[in-house]
Amino acid sequence: MFFKTMKYFIFFLISCAVLCSSCTPYQVVLKESDSVAKYKMADSLYQVAMATGKKAKFRSSLKLMEQIVPLYRGKPQAEKLSYIYANTFYNLEDYFVAGYQFERFESTYPKSDSVEVAAYKSAKSYYELSPRSSLDQKDTEKGLEKLQAFVNKYPNSSYRIEANNLVSELREKLEKKDIDTAHQYFSIGEQIGSFKPAIDAYENFISDHPGSVFREVAFYGRVEASYNRAISSVPAVQKERLLVSKDFYAKYLKYYKAGDKKEDADALIAAIDKELEKYQQPTEN
Repeated sequence: MFFKTMKYFIFFLISCAVLCSSCTPYQVVLKESDSVAKYKMADSLYQVAMATGKKAKFRSSLKLMEQIVPLYRGKPQAEKLSYIYANTFYNLEDYFVAGYQFERFESTYPKSDSVEVAAYKSAKSYYELSPRSSLDQKDTEKGLEKLQAFVNKYPNSSYRIEANNLVSELREKLEKKDIDTAHQYFSIGEQIGSFKPAIDAYENFISDHPGSVFREVAFYGRVEASYNRAISSVPAVQKERLLVSKDFYAKYLKYYKAGDKKEDADALIAAIDKELEKYQQPTEN
């Protein structure tokens, strides 16, 4: 009986030891209601995370901050807490929440020493959300808008060059989306019985993106699409449409005399001229 009792007692002591060992200072602070202790530990963990880059530390800090951010509104510590809260989401690559939290910080603390970096990280968060060019570009457009607004507001910022590079990258992504759309219209032209949507798409691209790296491709695509439209037309309108194609070639040549697509464009104008020969009046002897 004695040994049986001792056995349970020893088991009890071991269980208590295991339980106590699991009650780390972090777990104790996390469970208690002392907001000051939570703030100090959250800040300490955040600083360690920033120094080491360990996401586990960011996540531990975040759990504490989520409990106390509402409690510190209006208090002196609120500004710092709001910033590190947003920056924790940023470092955890939760860019949707980070962008929103940095926006809130910027509007709440417009005179803060950290407002410029918050504005930049808010804009960059939307850049990070931008998907590949084949998908919907709503986030790309928002990222572009935010980054451009940042550059306009902080023209002398140390982040200006990086921000401008990101702006260029997002613009090119939007251009890629538009040129791919024009190519898609071209690829289905024969199937839908009209190359007019492709021509319109190329013309819109040229108008909307004057400095694009894809501009020559659009000028050439317009020639090719208009040629295909002409040769697939009824005889009554074929000559008129071939002349339109010839005019598009002349506009291509104006800008790209030594362009990458020059050889292909020259082959098209040769084909256009050959088709137009059918409409020349025979000379009288």
